[in-house]
Amino acid sequence: MRAGVTYRFEDEVGRYEAALREVGIEPVRISPFDAPPLDSLDGLLLSGGTDINPALYSAQRHPATEDPDDPLDELEMGLLRDALLAGLPVLAICRGMQLFNVLHGGTLIQHLDSHDSPEALHDIQVVPNSRLAAIMGEGEHEVNSRHHQAVTRVGDGLIVSAKSSDGVIEALERPGPAFAVAVQWHPEDRILVSDADRKLFQAFASNGAQQNRDRKGATRLRVR
Repeated sequence: MRAGVTYRFEDEVGRYEAALREVGIEPVRISPFDAPPLDSLDGLLLSGGTDINPALYSAQRHPATEDPDDPLDELEMGLLRDALLAGLPVLAICRGMQLFNVLHGGTLIQHLDSHDSPEALHDIQVVPNSRLAAIMGEGEHEVNSRHHQAVTRVGDGLIVSAKSSDGVIEALERPGPAFAVAVQWHPEDRILVSDADRKLFQAFASNGAQQNRDRKGATRLRVR
């Protein structure tokens, strides 16, 4: 299985690649400078990174919001749109979840202080009967965070599948047969120590493997 992983800076993409390899996925780097064709991939991982341009959700820029990276926003919005249309498995992390929400017409709060600490762990509650609950188990889990923005209005067609104890939305998903899960925390950091985070990557891998089998089967049918 091959999954695309978006990034802007090389010193940040390594931890996502390591987590993907840990569950048997071959990572394929995607940046504004180099974007392989989506039909050559079995999954898409949207990574963390800089703040999304508030213009994309019709908001004025907050003083604490980082300078926009329009080429990255444009790349990831296009990739995510195409991946969802194609039924490609999608795992969106941190900034990726925020972009996932914005693509569906949702909005973001542009600054909060309570979750911007890379070392701190906090509890979330996973909603029963969600895809995330089927993967990680419903109820309380301990996760890490490093973000200063979060989802406010949830995008059309999305459901909230986890929240923190202080009400911050920690996970979204798009109902349907395709794997489309977004989390606000950083499961790639704790895949070796957190069973729940490993299960999230394993679920992404198993759905991508199925996508790979389906793609190869379709190719064989065309050849015949």
